[in-house]
Amino acid sequence: MTAMKRVIFAILAMVFTAGVASAQNYMVVDSEKVFKSIADYNNALEQIETLSADYQKKVDAKFSDVENLYNNYMQQRAALSEAQRQQREQQILDQEAEAVKYQESLFGTDGELMKRRMELIQPIQKRVFDALESFAKQYGYDLIIDISANPTVLYYSEKVNFTDRIIESLK
Repeated sequence: MTAMKRVIFAILAMVFTAGVASAQNYMVVDSEKVFKSIADYNNALEQIETLSADYQKKVDAKFSDVENLYNNYMQQRAALSEAQRQQREQQILDQEAEAVKYQESLFGTDGELMKRRMELIQPIQKRVFDALESFAKQYGYDLIIDISANPTVLYYSEKVNFTDRIIESLK
């Protein structure tokens, strides 16, 4: 490394360090703890879990029908003509495709479960995020670090952890 590059590197390091040192106006929050402290959130999760279990039973029933159709076909296959075999195989493939499509309609990214989750959880998330923003603005914090979602946080001082105060502000 040339002398000029070292000088530029040293200047950039000092500027970066000074910027980081002056931007220490942050707070730490455990969003998972905040959300779990809200009864509506816990109720929403229970509703979603119940709905998911119900949907899974319906999907399992569709795939069970496909499996039964296949097993019946395998037992009767030797007695069927080539045309009948092709027809039954196509019927199995069609029913399986229908089951997969049904599963996607319930559990996919645009499925019923995701829609219901958004419907139930999004208003609660908005309320929490609004409370966080309001708290940060009120007390002059520029940055909020979520310790539940950031496993790379290796240490933080409890004096910057405002989780309990956020929970209180939501009550």
